[in-house]
Amino acid sequence: MNKVPRRPVPAITSANAGKVRIIGGRWRGTKLGVPEVAGLRPTSDRVRETLFNWLMPMLPGARVLDLFAGSGALGLEALSRGAAAAVLVERDPALASALRATAARLQGGEAATVAQADAQTWLGSQTEGAFDLAFLDPPFAAGLWDAVLPGVARVVKPDGWLYVEAPHEAVFALPANWRLHREGSTREVRYALYRRVAEDGRPPGAATVTLPAAPASPDSGAHA
Repeated sequence: MNKVPRRPVPAITSANAGKVRIIGGRWRGTKLGVPEVAGLRPTSDRVRETLFNWLMPMLPGARVLDLFAGSGALGLEALSRGAAAAVLVERDPALASALRATAARLQGGEAATVAQADAQTWLGSQTEGAFDLAFLDPPFAAGLWDAVLPGVARVVKPDGWLYVEAPHEAVFALPANWRLHREGSTREVRYALYRRVAEDGRPPGAATVTLPAAPASPDSGAHA
């Protein structure tokens, strides 16, 4: 297994708590609670704007997995922009509670299911091919990419999509038959969107779906 360098990740301060917002769709402008939990790095507005521009053609009606949900910035943004359902997996009890409270106050928030669970354990109990799209943005210090990628690949459909966020120095091995579709970077992170492909290199099924490029912009972004 490839090793990801481990480094301490500071806790979010109260000055930064509660500053994350949904930036597009029916819940645009909604603020998301961000409890003071070490390692929580909500993905920045500018990174999410780029990512969801990439995802726009496939998102309506999609079933989405936000595996290390944190503030819910990725999973809830997907729902706001037309995804049919999202499962937000979060191990920390305070974060899971905040996610449930947020979903409860949103009109249509019942489309979000919050699972308080260890990500790797949870993946092992899920149905194969249950999701169209998975977001993978774990706490950087834990180095969990290699540990969960096989399970994530199993629960994503044969023509599904995978988003990965990681520090520049992280090294991890994607399962077979995943191809880079788009990527970008900020001063602190690299973010990339992958799609599963068939043996001949073509996406199975919906091969005609093409995601447009969006202009990348420098940013100091961080975690979901």
